[in-house]
Amino acid sequence: MKEKIISLIEEALEVPAGTITEDTMIADVEKWDSLAHVMIIGELEEKLGISISLEDAVDLTGVGELLEKCGVI
Repeated sequence: MKEKIISLIEEALEVPAGTITEDTMIADVEKWDSLAHVMIIGELEEKLGISISLEDAVDLTGVGELLEKCGVI
C-alpha cells in the first residue's frame, strides 16, 4: 500500500517515479503547493479509499507523516 500511495503522489505532482520517498518533506518539493496538497488528499480518498481529516491534512509536513495518517507505517 505504501508504494501505491507514493505512486499516487508522484502522479498527482507529475514528477518521475522514484522522486518521492518516505523521507520526502513537502516543503522540499517545488510542485507540492497547497492546490497539489488538496488534490493528493482527494485522490487518496477517491482512488484508495483512504480518508484523512482536514485537521490532519493541514498539519502534514512530509510523506512519512502522510503514510502514518494513512495507517501504512
